[in-house]
Amino acid sequence: VQLQASGGGLVQAGGSLRLSCAASGRTIRSYVMAWFRQAPGKEREFVAGISWSGGSTSYADSVKGRFTISRDNAKNTVTLQMNNLKPEDTAVYFCAAKTYRGGSYSTTPYDYWGQGTQVTVSS
Repeated sequence: VQLQASGGGLVQAGGSLRLSCAASGRTIRSYVMAWFRQAPGKEREFVAGISWSGGSTSYADSVKGRFTISRDNAKNTVTLQMNNLKPEDTAVYFCAAKTYRGGSYSTTPYDYWGQGTQVTVSS
């Protein structure tokens, strides 16, 4: 599976961005999908995850109530809607896919990773 993330950019605090992850090479229908992010000088961290059906989601505490993950298996895409953005959300955002083996969606390893898309939130 090849994953291509897009939608990043520069936005003021309080603004919104919508990230998209387009998959190719194989359907993502059977995979758990997630978004991770990595800020400069920090380790990569889990942001949000979604089950293969879309019926179950999980979020990092820092983004709960502000971010929403969704998926469209027919279009082979995953989306992260980010509202009320804060400067601390500034990071490179990555989408990832894995075969679900039980446990938390935040648990690595993930099988496939896309290239990152930069999100910068100015204060």
